[in-house]
Amino acid sequence: MRPLLALALGLILLTPAARAFPDRPITLATGYAPGGSTDIAARLLAERLAAQLGPQARVVVENRPGASGTVASDWLRRQPADGHTIMLVESSSHAIAPSAVVGGTRYDPVKDFSHLGVIGLAPLVLVVNNDFPARTAPEVLARLRGAPADAFTYATSGVGSIPHLAVEMLALDLGARFVHVPYRSGGQMLTAIFQGQGQFGIAVLASAAQQVRDGMVRGIAVTGERRFPSFPDLPTLSESGVKGYDLTTWNILLGPPGLPDGIQAALNRALVAALAEPALRERLLTAGVEAWDRPNGPAEARAFLEREVEKFRMVVQRTGVKLEP
Repeated sequence: MRPLLALALGLILLTPAARAFPDRPITLATGYAPGGSTDIAARLLAERLAAQLGPQARVVVENRPGASGTVASDWLRRQPADGHTIMLVESSSHAIAPSAVVGGTRYDPVKDFSHLGVIGLAPLVLVVNNDFPARTAPEVLARLRGAPADAFTYATSGVGSIPHLAVEMLALDLGARFVHVPYRSGGQMLTAIFQGQGQFGIAVLASAAQQVRDGMVRGIAVTGERRFPSFPDLPTLSESGVKGYDLTTWNILLGPPGLPDGIQAALNRALVAALAEPALRERLLTAGVEAWDRPNGPAEARAFLEREVEKFRMVVQRTGVKLEP
């Protein structure tokens, strides 16, 4: 009996499910090109995830750009459920696109993924050209609210981007109408505002922070429910006269569907421990991301994503923005 028991135990230990995790490098994918805010957050996180997973662990960032992250998201859901392929995703691919793309996306933003934890919030910032005829947030909003239709132009990083949705939502709240001038990237958008081709815009703070600090554009107000720690002097839009305005981008860590509970738990523990490190929190803050500091298990991450998908569905419905697949 004992030899048979020993043999059975040996076979169990040799099965893939019983191997130490991770047993090879983990790919941390992003849906964007190198150098952007999502890529920066992924690289900061990759280093600390590896450290939390163990001395032999390696986490390698892989950029898979295309269609605002939707190409990479569709790819992720088809990867093996072994924990060695995960992805840092954000609101464009998992909250805006599923509602805005005509015909929808190939994936369900919640059901087709395993939920490993929220990484953090990345607010937006209302910026204006330095020649804009108002300076404080209430003054700028009063100018925008009282202007004749199409009197002001605003720049964005593209049709259906979160800066586009953010301004369209602001226009509805102000009872105003502006001229949309889309560009191909956040960098081009900010350059256009600096040069006066767009008089204002709402940019991802992570992308606009340096231009605001350097005075290329003027930061007016942030879009979240509270002020951002790195720019404490910038009020929120809500406190400046647009009551209830709250539109924030975010990063969340996902895996393919069906990740085993043990692997999902291991990745979640590593993420939560990494986000508790003061050094990482400070580096993320500098990059424009406020690290998540609330309950953050897989269940909480799924609930967060469900709420955000519904929130952006309503924003897309309200603004009428649509994207061609």
